Amino acid sequence: MTYVNLLPATDSPTTTRTWRQGCLRAAGITTLVLLAVADVFIAGANGKALWPLCLFLSLGLAAVLWPPARRPAWLTPQLRAAVLAGASLALTAVATTTERIRMFGPGEVAILLCLLMITVRACPPRWAGVCAVLTGGAAIAAPLRFYADDVRDDILILGLTLVVALPTVITAGIGVYLRTLDHRRGVAVAETRRSERLAMAADLHDFVAHHVTGILVQTQMARMMATTEPDRLDPVLAGIEHAAAEALGSMRLTVGILREGPRGAARLEADENRPVDDLTSLTTMVDRFGGPTGPKAELHRDTSVPRDLPHEVQAAAYRVVQEALTNVRRHAADATEVTVLLTHADDTLRVTVRDNGHGGTPIPHAARGGGFGIVGLTERVTALGGQLRTGPRTERGWEVMALLPAMRRGD
Repeated sequence: MTYVNLLPATDSPTTTRTWRQGCLRAAGITTLVLLAVADVFIAGANGKALWPLCLFLSLGLAAVLWPPARRPAWLTPQLRAAVLAGASLALTAVATTTERIRMFGPGEVAILLCLLMITVRACPPRWAGVCAVLTGGAAIAAPLRFYADDVRDDILILGLTLVVALPTVITAGIGVYLRTLDHRRGVAVAETRRSERLAMAADLHDFVAHHVTGILVQTQMARMMATTEPDRLDPVLAGIEHAAAEALGSMRLTVGILREGPRGAARLEADENRPVDDLTSLTTMVDRFGGPTGPKAELHRDTSVPRDLPHEVQAAAYRVVQEALTNVRRHAADATEVTVLLTHADDTLRVTVRDNGHGGTPIPHAARGGGFGIVGLTERVTALGGQLRTGPRTERGWEVMALLPAMRRGD
């Protein structure tokens, strides 16, 4: 005996969920078509006119079952609901005076309820309420077709109206619930995309702008030294080469995130050649800052600074120093000394960067930045519950100080 496997070929959650959704959709379509066929049989068995009912059912099935990918743009949910609800109300009005079309069945009610669900969930806010009242009212009003002098039965009409009204209210409630879920999902997706854009913008600014600014400054120095001190060009060119390689590596990480999402980011972050943004890497960054021609930069790390601080605190401290050094290159190229201080007291990491420049800079205006670095730093520091202070020093130069809550991992 041969057994046919009706389950999906793979048992992954996504494939199983898609398979189940397809089965539910097929079952819903089959049920709706069978109910419409039942309406036709009921009308034929009672000697009613079939053409108005068949026309309505054909339009209703097309409005509900037309695949979204092939549906014209002008066939909006509000248009479908208005046309079908108007046709149903017209049948109700005529049926009270004409015996030949005085009937209604489960297929018509099911189509109107499906349109009610679509209307409440998908229509624009200004149309959702109007179309919902129209389709729901058409469904509830259908039993009034028997409200005629020769067949008037108030109890029957009331009973049928209540039978139709109950699922109508339930359907409208489900539509509102699904609309709320869709709205929350849309807000969550938009917030996630905004967070990703901000993160990528921060990475571009923190890494690429830092290295490109260094390339620009060292290139200017190389041009001046080409005629005066050509024998000292090699260290400057080596610094330019290193900064360019670092900028390309950072750009590669950002492009990997854009192309491959979190998987690309995880793989690139695991790259051994990528610098780690923590306190250990500060020494290398500060030592490379001045280069053969730049200002002297020194890092003073107090012995009170723990080595096991949370990674997010170390990363924030690294970015503060990085942005401050970049701003020295941009706005204080005349500085001769830059000092980076790290201290720890009362579960707070204090990061201070000072320079002695007057604010003069020979770099082009377009390369001086637009203040986005300080904005990004403020957001990063305040997100950790810290504070960022920037301003001129009393004697000379500029100071950037960040206070970061920094409890040890074991506390």
